[in-house]
Amino acid sequence: MFKNTQDNQQLNVDNIPAHVAIIMDGNGRWAQKRHLPRIAGHKRGMETVKTITKVASDIGVKVLTLYAFSTENWKRPHDEVSYLMGLPVKFFNDFVPDLIKNNVQVRVMGLIDQLPAQTQKAVNDAVKDTADCTGMVLNFALNYGSRLDMTMAVQKIGRQVKAGILDPNKITDQTIDDNLMTSFLGQLADPDLLIRTSGEERISNFLLWQIAYSELVFTDVLWPDFDKSVFEQMILEYQHRDRRFGGIKTSK
Repeated sequence: MFKNTQDNQQLNVDNIPAHVAIIMDGNGRWAQKRHLPRIAGHKRGMETVKTITKVASDIGVKVLTLYAFSTENWKRPHDEVSYLMGLPVKFFNDFVPDLIKNNVQVRVMGLIDQLPAQTQKAVNDAVKDTADCTGMVLNFALNYGSRLDMTMAVQKIGRQVKAGILDPNKITDQTIDDNLMTSFLGQLADPDLLIRTSGEERISNFLLWQIAYSELVFTDVLWPDFDKSVFEQMILEYQHRDRRFGGIKTSK
């Protein structure tokens, strides 16, 4: 089945990536180009999150993982970090009713217990309030870093080996999957498509294990300008890729 995009191109609804991960980059540059404070870009970017969440849910994405705040982002100016920590409070207060209406479940991964109390409450309340939703999972990576994720997974596995629960010779890829922060996603833990906005072409410590066979798509569009049309173009690009997972396709 095909669906026309805003540009009248054909989107194959039978080949929608089950898990889309996005590195939302360019908020600060969007603001600076308009001679606005950086926080104006973050505020506008929050509206983009709402738009893309609805679009992704409507076209059949099962998991949308958004890189909201990395473990390295604490190095940013204090005022900017403080503003970013307040965003989830306003975002979830405004958006949770729409998420429930659209049957979207909120999940969050990262070191949540290190966040300010009001941020933790907003996040935990959103997870609780949408827990019964059975549609798309909106997964925020908040105070998340992939190397930290893998380090913690190794520590967990090490403790299991030390306790005699796990034979080190039986450690597999699945063992590692089961101990990463994405483990709750089960078979959907690995993104099919990773998008990065703003023209940067790097991964920035995001889902390093999980994107081993993800399709990577980069766009010059800054996150606050990333809209339904651009997102659909990224999906079309994904649909034109030939995914072989290290193998080859034999001719019939």
